[in-house]
Amino acid sequence: MSYKIDIDIFEGPMDLLIHLINEAEIDIYDIPINTITEQFLVYLKRMEELDLEIASEFLIMASTLIEIKSKMLLPKKPIDEQMEIEEIDPRIELVKRLIEYKKYKTVSKELRVKEVVQRKVYYKPKEDIFENNIEIVVENMDISMLLKAVNNILKNREKKEILLSINEIQREEYTLEDCIESIRHQLTLKDNINFTELLDSNSNVEEVITYFLSLLELIRLEFIEVKQKKDFTDILIIKRKDKDT
Repeated sequence: MSYKIDIDIFEGPMDLLIHLINEAEIDIYDIPINTITEQFLVYLKRMEELDLEIASEFLIMASTLIEIKSKMLLPKKPIDEQMEIEEIDPRIELVKRLIEYKKYKTVSKELRVKEVVQRKVYYKPKEDIFENNIEIVVENMDISMLLKAVNNILKNREKKEILLSINEIQREEYTLEDCIESIRHQLTLKDNINFTELLDSNSNVEEVITYFLSLLELIRLEFIEVKQKKDFTDILIIKRKDKDT
């Protein structure tokens, strides 16, 4: 019987054995050792004919297969309860190794898929919103109160699931610059606005947070001042009279 074996690149002798077993659609728990040994040796011979360097691991596996084959040819001893399982079937150790290798191979493929997916994910680097760590001073206002107000807004908003396609690079929907420009524009139309007026029913968490950071930046630039009637109430944004848009 002749076997046609393509000279592919295998990660090692176990990889080659798994390939041969899959190609022949053999039950891994009942390996026909004669057939597999012959195919394995044919592969090594083809490598020699092509002047390819044969790794020592392949030669060791070849000798292991030949040893198992020779043991399988010996007359079977009567089964004794005290006999080791390897004595009953010399293929057992090889089967265990192949099953373990297949597990690692499967996990390795899954990790490669995840790696490909992660390569398509791009993260926006951390942005320094306030240059030189300038401290923001809010007149007659506690920053913690502003945070509580924003947290209250976030809690009251409906949670919406956004499905992202990992095969596409998602553009940044809300930038600090855009939100600052939006606030400036609305303050050209009237002298004061409520923070919730900047948002709509479709605004997500990212938009709320970006608008809040824009608010802090405009406070730092002394373009606006903010007020609250009481804790957790909406933030009133007021354009400073000494600032022109």
